[in-house]
Amino acid sequence: MWNPFRKKQAMQQPVSRGWTPLFGFVHEPFAGAWQRNLEINQDTVLSFYAVFSCISLIASDISKMPLRLMQSDSQGVKKELTTGKTAALCKRPNAFQNRIQFFEHWINSKLCHGNTIALKIRNSRGDITELRLLDWHKVTPLVADDGSVFYQISPDNMTGVETTITVPAREIIHDRFNCLFHPLIGLSPIYAAGLAATQGHHIQENSAHFFRNGSRPGGVIEVPGSLSEENAKLIKASWDSGYSGENAGKTAVLSNGAKYNPAAVSAVDSQTVEQLSMTAQIVCSTFHVPAYKIGIGAMPSGDNIEAQEQQYYSQCLQTLIESIEILLDEAFELEGNSSTEFDVNALLRMDSERRLKTLGEGVKNTILTPNEARRSENLPAVPGGDSLYLQQQNYSLEALARRDASDNPFGSKNADSPPAPEASQDKALSAVETAATRSMLRGLLKK
Repeated sequence: MWNPFRKKQAMQQPVSRGWTPLFGFVHEPFAGAWQRNLEINQDTVLSFYAVFSCISLIASDISKMPLRLMQSDSQGVKKELTTGKTAALCKRPNAFQNRIQFFEHWINSKLCHGNTIALKIRNSRGDITELRLLDWHKVTPLVADDGSVFYQISPDNMTGVETTITVPAREIIHDRFNCLFHPLIGLSPIYAAGLAATQGHHIQENSAHFFRNGSRPGGVIEVPGSLSEENAKLIKASWDSGYSGENAGKTAVLSNGAKYNPAAVSAVDSQTVEQLSMTAQIVCSTFHVPAYKIGIGAMPSGDNIEAQEQQYYSQCLQTLIESIEILLDEAFELEGNSSTEFDVNALLRMDSERRLKTLGEGVKNTILTPNEARRSENLPAVPGGDSLYLQQQNYSLEALARRDASDNPFGSKNADSPPAPEASQDKALSAVETAATRSMLRGLLKK
């Protein structure tokens, strides 16, 4: 039996070796739950469709975003670095997990247990070669008398830990969620959703029994006269074996005035769908997932997919994503102009019409070059596409004001102004040509 409300909490009495282990205390879903043995079973909670859908949705959405190592140039523009050990770890963190599997495991552990523990595997030179995620149940945070933090790791073949070891916090990446009771112990959203998930599981379980009985509620067999307890049990067992379960709907023959009275479905039972929907909505609220994303309720009105995805990102995913980025920056000791970033464009994708319109406006307003816009659509570069373009008809307001302040802004140039040298030469040549033509005509007329 697993209890998500039994969380590890700091104890006051220090133990041997000079540190304090964070052992467990009980946090109840409601007053008196512990005394009544109302614990939440992990398998029951995770098997509820709303919990499973929320966790798998968040984990898959984050894991599908490529993790990139970015570096800013002298102008502050970030560019991806594709070479080097850190860039290789971003693409494949360890030998048995690719990027998607690794970050799915990371988010699943954080959402299910409130904590994710990653162990840094180093080579003989001290460089990080792998990141291996640990089972949270095999890790115990320890606090020394001077406040230093250590982690005790139990043997785990998947991570290569053969004996129980204690490592300092600098060799561990600890991503924790909702630290309500202790700064080193995260709390899963199941802490708040466990009761609703259990209720929804029981509703589905009761519905399964109901439909397994041929969608027929129970009833009462009425027998005239007195009836001993032994005979009543025999009649009930005979009825259950002959006319319930797979035999529901068969014709029954009653004797000695016996009569079967089916029980009617109560008004509370008829609200099963509403009750089930309510429990699922509670689960979605604890995970900050819009209900429509897991098939609950109607889709929001409007066709602005980008705005809906942006809301889902800011309310649910952003804090999870930025927490991973900060922890990896610290683990890889990235400083200055280098950092790790998830490519959120893999999530915030627009429809094709709006995307092409946005790219076109970017090129038109000198934000993007044509080749940058083509690259975002996975198209090859074209000659001359690396320059910014701007239409010539755009003039500054100052230039238009000077034009309008002239005496004749839309007319020809002032006659008193001296002609340009080129214009004078053209006029002189034109006069010479005209005189020569006239002289030629006069000669022809005399003949």
